[in-house]
Amino acid sequence: MHRDNCYRCRRPAETCLCPTEEPLPVRTKIVLLMHVKEWRRQKSATGRLTCLNLKDAEMIPGVAFDDHPRVRELLEDPANWCALLYPSAGAYNLSEGSFPATELEGRRLVVFLIDSTWSCSRTILRLSPGLLNLPRLMFTPREPSKYIIKRQPKPEYLSTIEATHELLLALESAGLDEYPDKERLLKSFFAMRDYQIERAARTPNPRHHSH
Repeated sequence: MHRDNCYRCRRPAETCLCPTEEPLPVRTKIVLLMHVKEWRRQKSATGRLTCLNLKDAEMIPGVAFDDHPRVRELLEDPANWCALLYPSAGAYNLSEGSFPATELEGRRLVVFLIDSTWSCSRTILRLSPGLLNLPRLMFTPREPSKYIIKRQPKPEYLSTIEATHELLLALESAGLDEYPDKERLLKSFFAMRDYQIERAARTPNPRHHSH
């Protein structure tokens, strides 16, 4: 039986999760580098919901991003100060106030996030070594992931939409952005998660119930 799908969130029309409000304006540009496997198969990944809810956020599909035309365009724009959200030694920890705001010098902060499974994320970084040459940002999550239907490798790992929410909270605390509607992203995330939990409860699939 044919089902109509929403072309924006890619869900069945009857369970569309597109926001009814205008995208939330923030100063920081969020750019999701999405592995092509995620781009092709995910009906409504949390990255897609992130971009639907934030003004000027965008998704770029691929695997090797160093020579991607759109990535190069963003990196070479003198009005941008680009960074990679990647917790590691030497990263600016926004939660600890370690980011020197003078670095921006009036430029717009552009933050790249890798949106994929953890194994695919490693592939992206291996094939895109230039990403690791960017300044790196990190934060200390305020709480563990609420994506209880999908097991995370470590307690501090978050879904893309949760990571973006935490990033914006940390940027606001650091005086680098304003995040007026702090429920917006999580509301969309919980709606998606709760629908998945409901479907899993009605599906005789041991893998689902094990979570």
